[in-house]
Amino acid sequence: MSASYIAPPDNGLDIVYLDAALLVVNKPAGLLSVPGRGEDKQDCLLSRVQREYPEALSVHRLDMSTSGLMILARSKEQERALSIQFQQRKVYKRYIAVVTGQPEPDSGEIDLPLITDWPNRPRQKVDHDIGKPSQTRYRVLEFDAAHNCSRVELAPITGRSHQLRVHMMALGHAILGDELYATPEAYAQADRLLLHAQALRFAHPVT
Repeated sequence: MSASYIAPPDNGLDIVYLDAALLVVNKPAGLLSVPGRGEDKQDCLLSRVQREYPEALSVHRLDMSTSGLMILARSKEQERALSIQFQQRKVYKRYIAVVTGQPEPDSGEIDLPLITDWPNRPRQKVDHDIGKPSQTRYRVLEFDAAHNCSRVELAPITGRSHQLRVHMMALGHAILGDELYATPEAYAQADRLLLHAQALRFAHPVT
């Protein structure tokens, strides 16, 4: 992440769901999920939520560049219950992305082990020797021949750092606007990373 972090304007919370146990909020692209290191990286989704809901606790994260749904717990008990679901891979997550080209076949599962590319952090890379098992299901929703790009649905089975971004790049269809993994041409096709966390399915910790 660049040292010159500039959070997007605070236009109020986009709350999708709220009850006594948790809330689901749409995180804008470019906003940290939780505070980073340094005073200049304290503005994040968690801090903005805590201004209105001081008891809110982080359960999971999205990459700074990714927009979309995040769950926050409203007590330590609910935070533990929800975190266990994420750890045990019981939370279904669906993302929508726009990628370069037209993936073929138009649906499938990417099974490529990933590991941190230490000399080039925060980049991740495929490593068949010591990488951690990583799987992503994908499905092409629409192909735009005029701009040579596709709208795809992505469902991560595992939850590795940058997993969707690296898997699509490895497939030869990087996500548009991805400063870390896209070609210069694909990066220039969008003014932000075109990756959005569209849906979450989980067991409510109370009901």
